[in-house]
Amino acid sequence: MNLLLFDVSPISSPAFIFVGIAILFIGLAVAVIVFKMLKKTVKMAVRMAIVAAILIAALIGTIAFFVIGGGTPKRPERNYTPTPNKTR
Repeated sequence: MNLLLFDVSPISSPAFIFVGIAILFIGLAVAVIVFKMLKKTVKMAVRMAIVAAILIAALIGTIAFFVIGGGTPKRPERNYTPTPNKTR
């Protein structure tokens, strides 16, 4: 509920969303390659644990880019100068 009260949007800019999805796909590709490489040398449980760790790391990276990656910058403070009174 508190996320709705922030001044900055919790979802970052489209560029960071694209990078987050790219990280997820790269992690998925690495997980598939590792799974194929370990096919004959390691038992299935160890293979699945390694692949799960890689996918969890990719998912955490994606979520980090979605939430923390960008957002709107803080607004600069205005220099307030009062308007002079007309003395004529």
